[in-house]
Amino acid sequence: MPTVLRVGPYRFFFFSEESGEPVHVHVIREQTEAKVWVIPTVRIAVNEGFAQHELRKIVRLVEANRELIEHEWNRRKKTS
Repeated sequence: MPTVLRVGPYRFFFFSEESGEPVHVHVIREQTEAKVWVIPTVRIAVNEGFAQHELRKIVRLVEANRELIEHEWNRRKKTS
């Protein structure tokens, strides 16, 4: 589970063994988790416990760090 980014209480990561899906990240905070599609557009795929205001913040954070997330996804997928 490579961590791509940490912002406040949120950890953004993906599973190295995931394949066949578009670029996305998982986000956790304590016992809550979300899956966020990065391409073609940033949007929530799965929400397990986050409030709507947190989801909006998470989407903004993914949008702001999209280039980094895509770079790390591509870099790590080439080596897995």
